[in-house]
This record gives sequence, structure tokens and C-alpha cells, in this order.
Amino acid sequence: MSEQKESSVLFSLKELMNLEEDRIKQEEDQKRATAEAAERARADAERRAREEEESRIRAEEQRRRAEEQRSREEAARLEALRQAEVEKARVEAEQRARLEAMQQQQAHEAQLARIKQDESKKKLRNMIIGISVAGVLVIGGGAFLGVRAYNESKAKEQALLLAQQQKEEEAKKLEAQLKEQQAKVDRLLADLTSAKDEAQRIAIQKQLEEAQEAQKKLKTGGGGGKASSGSGSPGKSCNCAPGDPLCSCL
Repeated sequence: MSEQKESSVLFSLKELMNLEEDRIKQEEDQKRATAEAAERARADAERRAREEEESRIRAEEQRRRAEEQRSREEAARLEALRQAEVEKARVEAEQRARLEAMQQQQAHEAQLARIKQDESKKKLRNMIIGISVAGVLVIGGGAFLGVRAYNESKAKEQALLLAQQQKEEEAKKLEAQLKEQQAKVDRLLADLTSAKDEAQRIAIQKQLEEAQEAQKKLKTGGGGGKASSGSGSPGKSCNCAPGDPLCSCL
């Protein structure tokens, strides 16, 4: 009976030891699980912090690049505007100089025309006086010469007036063409300042360069007016009326 009790006590002790070992093992497992969870949480926190930092760095880099791109585009736009303003000022100055030169030339030619008209009138007056002094003896020849001189004078006067009118019309036509082209250049400059993107700005810049080139051609060539006025013979021009039998140019 005592052996049976002893065995029962030993069994109970063994059970208690097993329970204690299980408790200790559970505590160790719990501690290990807690430590592993803490480690995972720390690693996750570090990973999230690292990812957030990398994302912040990437965002900052993208912002910096976008800012640099905007700065370059703004600088290019301002430089294009500056160049356009410089070109506009140069073109306007050349246009004013050209128009002033044309006006001076027209005034000079008008003065020459008046001088020639005065000379023609003086010659005609002197010739009529000479014919009157000659009297009846030379009335036939004097009348003939007087009519011829008068016709020559009128023909020259009409030719000079016609040439002057043609030059004035050419000058007005050229001035209108220059104003129209300048308006086109100004409009393209305004479009360039309001361009929304680089492609549109490049397209407008190309149109602006073409318009400025056309403007230069008008200024240098005068729309063909100079070429037509200088295509005549280099010698003295004939101012006789068409069909005049007394013309000395025949």
C-alpha cells in the first residue's frame, strides 16, 4: 500500500514537473514569438521609413527636374521675346530710314521736275519772243517751231508728272505692304508670348522667321518696284508724246 502511495506521489511529482516544463516552454515560446513579432515590427517600420524616404527623394528629384525644365523654358521664352523685340526695333528703324529716303528722293525728283518745267517755260517764252521779233518774214517757220516747242514742252511735262505719279503709287504700295507685313510680325510675336508648349512655340517661331524674311525682301527689293523702275535704257529718256511727227527721238 505504501508503495502504491509512493508511486502515486512520484507520478504526481512527475506530472507537476511536466506541467512546469510545459509552462516554462510556453513562456519561452511566447517570449520568442513576442521578440520575433517585435523584430518584424521593427523591420517593417524600418522598411516603411526607408521606402518613404526613397519616395520623398524621388518626389524631390522630380520636382527639382520639373522646376529646372520650367526655368529653361522660361529663359528660352524670354530670350525669344528679347530677340524678337530687338529684331522688331531693327526692322522698324530700317523701315523708317527707307521711307525717309524714299520721301527725300520723291521730293528731289519733284524739285527736278519743277526746275525742268520752269526751264521749258523759259525756253518756250524766249522762242515766242524771238518769233514775234522776227515778224512776218519768218511767221510760217516761227509758227512751226513754236508749235513743236510747245508740244515738246507739254510732252515732257506730262511724262515727268506721270513718272512722279507712278513713283508715288509705288511708294504707297510698298508702304502698305510693309505695314501689313509688320502687323503680321507683331501678331506672331503676340502668339509667341502666349504659346502653351514648346511645340507650339517652335511652330510660331518658324512662322515668325518666315514673316521677317518676307519683310526683309520687301525692304531690300521694294516688292519689285525698284527693278521695274531701273530696267530702262541707261541713256537719256525720250519724253515725246506718242505719234509726235516732230519728236527728235525718232
